Amino acid sequence: MKIVSVRVTPIAISDPPLLNASGVHEPFALRSIIEIEADNGLIGLGETYGDKPVLDGLLQVKDHLVGLSPFDLNGAARAVHAAQSSGAAPANAVEIDLAPGSQLDKAEQKLFGAFEVALLDLQARSLGVPLHELLGGAVRRQVPFSAYLFFKFASDVDPSYRPDSWGEVLTPEQIVGQARTMIDRYGFGSIKLKAGALEPDVEVASLKALKRAFPNHPLRIDPNANWSLDTSIRIARELEGDLEYYEDPTPGLEGMAQLHRATGLPLATNMVVTGMDEFRRNVALNGVQIVLSDHHYWGGLRATQTLAAMCDTFGLGLSMHSNSHLGISLMAMSHLAAAVPNLTYACDTHYPWQDDEVLKGGKINIEGGCVTVTDAPGLGVELDRDALRALHERYLECGITQRNDAAQMRKLRPEWIAKKPRY
Repeated sequence: MKIVSVRVTPIAISDPPLLNASGVHEPFALRSIIEIEADNGLIGLGETYGDKPVLDGLLQVKDHLVGLSPFDLNGAARAVHAAQSSGAAPANAVEIDLAPGSQLDKAEQKLFGAFEVALLDLQARSLGVPLHELLGGAVRRQVPFSAYLFFKFASDVDPSYRPDSWGEVLTPEQIVGQARTMIDRYGFGSIKLKAGALEPDVEVASLKALKRAFPNHPLRIDPNANWSLDTSIRIARELEGDLEYYEDPTPGLEGMAQLHRATGLPLATNMVVTGMDEFRRNVALNGVQIVLSDHHYWGGLRATQTLAAMCDTFGLGLSMHSNSHLGISLMAMSHLAAAVPNLTYACDTHYPWQDDEVLKGGKINIEGGCVTVTDAPGLGVELDRDALRALHERYLECGITQRNDAAQMRKLRPEWIAKKPRY
């Protein structure tokens, strides 16, 4: 079996005006859909970032995979490395400073990880087995996810946004209402609040309101390093006893280590442990106790399994980070999580915020807060080509080629100035 073609299709999906430490989501989020076709007619699917630097890298690499066996993952890695070394646009600058997708040294990991998912999907389809079987077998069939709450503007803040029923959410009462709707709809058993967007006291009051409304739901808060160390310590004391874990409140691994020494709270990150060099430094510093993995920038599914093994070896907790994504990424996350024994916390997902989909049958079901993996071959999903075509047309028309939450915030609130940490 040989690869005969590789297709990369950029798409734009509707995104609500969700607030975060770097501004506000634009009306469209960008993704790339990958198809790897073999000479037996089978097609493996992948999904990753759609921002121009990544897209340029994917397009530079894709034809180098033709002729390889889908099982030759080392050959695919060499092809990515060769294309990058020959002058491909580095796949950096994905999402400003919110996550490691923006880091130059993640270029090859992002590109290989994107193709690896499609290659593994193709391998599993050719064998007639689910992807989780290639990853060692499912230790759980129901993969738990967390309700991911955001402060947000109403969709009528700008006509470019698709109307949504969530409305404006800027107060503790409104965030509880958002949580109630999301939990009623999807059955989530834990809650994460994206913070760093409003005054810390408002966000603390919101967390306290969530604790009163959902006393049996573990709570997390993530300010995306938008609080100073002093503010982070103060908030930690105010939230003592309320948090399952405290995610990236303050900048830098050293800052997180100081925070842990000062408070003793379990700290989680997707920002300061993003590769094995930082992993080693973290073990020495004891900066964070929970790593939020992400196969999109860790180098794929197998590399994330290596991270899981390292977390197990050094006694660190493990969960998953998320960005705006569709069902191919959700199923890749779910098959991976199904095969990782030491997944110690429910995973993040933006999926409830996305109304669009490129899959036959529409959106993936989340029931009881979980995505179920089955024994269907590969990822267990198929492309809806009409939907893919429509979302590609939207990409061509939307005028966005690279995410910029700060510019969007200045468009809506001209007086707003980017600053990190803000509080």
